[in-house]
Amino acid sequence: MPDWDADSPRLQQNLRSVLRRIRDSARARELPTVEAARSWHAEMLTGLDLPGMRYAGAFRGEAGLEHAEVRVGRHLGVRAADVGATLTAFERVLHSAVTRLDELVPRDAALDADRIAAVLELCAWAHAEWIRIHPFVNGNGRTARLWANGLAMRYGLPPFVRLRPRPDDDDYGAAGEQAMLGNWGLTAAVFRRMLLRFLDEASQDT
Repeated sequence: MPDWDADSPRLQQNLRSVLRRIRDSARARELPTVEAARSWHAEMLTGLDLPGMRYAGAFRGEAGLEHAEVRVGRHLGVRAADVGATLTAFERVLHSAVTRLDELVPRDAALDADRIAAVLELCAWAHAEWIRIHPFVNGNGRTARLWANGLAMRYGLPPFVRLRPRPDDDDYGAAGEQAMLGNWGLTAAVFRRMLLRFLDEASQDT
């Protein structure tokens, strides 16, 4: 059974399946939820070798993970005891932002520069905030990138953030460090470059 952190064919298959489900939900403009992210995590780890039975789809602070603390570089993730409340706040802010952006970008609306900028800002915030919270023991980066792609597809952009291997943009790691401090500006800049690169490569393939 492949290791849960290896770039195995099974992990790639799982991620494609999750992304299809997210795409369908995004196109239907269903409200994104923390519980949906829990299900993404469980599905992406299906058939992989996990070091703990409770890791798949389980948030730190829940039963069996009450003392599961994590570190990203020099920074600690949100304390396990505070993850639940922090995710509740994350979802509240996300729903408010999505509601406003749904009005700014109606279904099938043309995406001008201002609308694209607003979408990328939300993608960057959701990605960075998920990284800062780090609610799972492992797989938070993958889940954060799924958040970004799901929000992009909700508003008519392609899923431009590579899931695995991790994006190789020079500033992606630095953006994660900034995210741990509550800053998502660098993530937004990285995402703008990623989107332009994705669209450029797609145009060359046609």
